[in-house]
Amino acid sequence: MGFGADVRDNDDRGVGELFKELEPEDLLKFGLIPEFVGRLPVIATLEDLDEDALVTILTQPKNALVKQYQRLFELEDVQLTFTDDALLAIARRAIERKTGARGLRSIMEDILLDTMFDLPGLDSVSEVVVNEEAVGTETAPLMIHDNAEEPATAG
Repeated sequence: MGFGADVRDNDDRGVGELFKELEPEDLLKFGLIPEFVGRLPVIATLEDLDEDALVTILTQPKNALVKQYQRLFELEDVQLTFTDDALLAIARRAIERKTGARGLRSIMEDILLDTMFDLPGLDSVSEVVVNEEAVGTETAPLMIHDNAEEPATAG
């Protein structure tokens, strides 16, 4: 209230921001019985994950998805690299789908599945690079071929 108040439209606030203001009386008005509300000693709310948090989930933990897929590609003697733009695009796609961290694996699988099937038949591939274009469209990740077989020169 007042001239200096921070007035925002309800659509601008996230669900986590709205739930921060939740009181036990609100639960009663919603239809929960008082006996149940009385057994809830603490009401904790969570906020939606942003792009930076999702990128951290993709890369930082010991069993991060990026590390898991890099290990799978190592089994084929291929290095897997993700650009920073690709990681941000994967996070944006998870936010657009409203799946959060749970949807990251399916997005990664959509991007890399065809490459993982084709890779065992391609002996000359030394590195696979996932860039932003590979995340946003049906474009396959970049495959960098090793020039192990050089043409014989006539002498």
